[in-house]
Amino acid sequence: MAGLDQALWDIAGKSYGVPVHQLLGGPVRDRARVYGWIGGDEPAEIADRAAEMRAAGFTAVKLNASGRMSPLDTTVAIDRTLGLAAAAREAMRPDGDFALDFHGRFTTPMARRIVSELEPLRPLFVEEPVLPEHSSHRLRDVVDATTLPIATGERLYSRADFLPVLQAGIAVAQPDVSHAGGISECRRIAALAETFDVLLAPHCPLGPIALAAYLQVDFATPNVLIQEQSLGIHYNTTSDLLDYLVDPSVFAFADGWCARPTGAGLGVEIDEVAVRRAARTGHRWRGPIWRHPDGSFAEW
Repeated sequence: MAGLDQALWDIAGKSYGVPVHQLLGGPVRDRARVYGWIGGDEPAEIADRAAEMRAAGFTAVKLNASGRMSPLDTTVAIDRTLGLAAAAREAMRPDGDFALDFHGRFTTPMARRIVSELEPLRPLFVEEPVLPEHSSHRLRDVVDATTLPIATGERLYSRADFLPVLQAGIAVAQPDVSHAGGISECRRIAALAETFDVLLAPHCPLGPIALAAYLQVDFATPNVLIQEQSLGIHYNTTSDLLDYLVDPSVFAFADGWCARPTGAGLGVEIDEVAVRRAARTGHRWRGPIWRHPDGSFAEW
């Protein structure tokens, strides 16, 4: 449904010769702030990667808060997360931002235990502190335990899914245009979030079509905070965001911002030859299987 929705908007935009955001009511901003991903298991790695992103002009980055976490982990594990966050904060400096993705790896007690200790480092937001299946009844416990902005939404798929987390007091909603019903449903999610004074930081560690679709939403939506994008993301080993575009300059990020696209439809032209070449290669990517020391399943 999401892919069909995006295709219909793209066709409509091209038919009228205008960007999709014009069909959504017109632009509300001239540029959109974007952030980049950084990876690393040690503070020194995080510091180096964050400094590289800062040197490239980005004013915000996101990193995983931890690797595998036990249900109630040790002081060492907590200090490891605090060390990564401190390294990111120092590298990004007071005029930059970093966000921490908990990725549902923390139980609610662990999330409550650590969020208050992160407060002096002032992350932009803490993402997915509990698993989505717990968000309707446990997320408020984390929200109430901290002054930090709490974000969630990449594994929520409709307005109905988002309503309980908005009521729980999140600060940032993160729908994914490729998962949550496409452009139309994400616009409705954004409007619902606006009534709760909640901002949008759309989830999109994906390819150029998904990012192009969300940028169209961003430029027509008042309550957008920042946009995720995957250029240079640490797990891109065989392809990257720009590889399938005829004109990569459409995603030319200047000083951590993306200019408003002016091309018709979604504003991107896909390199069909590159796509067909990738299709011949194929892929079998799967998420890794993590285990706790006792052999039980651990959340990746």
